[in-house]
Amino acid sequence: MPKHAFQPEGRPQPQPPYSPVVAAGKTVYTAGQTGTDADGNLVGGGIAAQTRQTLENVRACVEAAGCTMDDVVKVNAYLADLADFAAYNDVYREFFAEPYPARTSVQAGLPAGLLIEIEAIARRGR
Repeated sequence: MPKHAFQPEGRPQPQPPYSPVVAAGKTVYTAGQTGTDADGNLVGGGIAAQTRQTLENVRACVEAAGCTMDDVVKVNAYLADLADFAAYNDVYREFFAEPYPARTSVQAGLPAGLLIEIEAIARRGR
């Protein structure tokens, strides 16, 4: 099964060797997205602002592959501090409706300033 890479509109081209979005068959995988704007600058405003920008970036990725957030079936989230879990959940609900995607959320060592990183798996052609 061939794989196809996509570059989301309005997102900077990655410098390291990876694709922001890859589709293989009817499955779409995003790379980990963070709270950076179109210029690659980390947004300020704490966990809520970074989560919102991160999920906007996830949305750009899945849309580049022809999907919507309703097509997301699995989310992996990495938080710098699990004390931010409630605020992260509040923003998460703005982007997903029931039935919610399956999800894993863990505390992880992230680079300085990053409060969250999110990757997603979506289905195409529903």
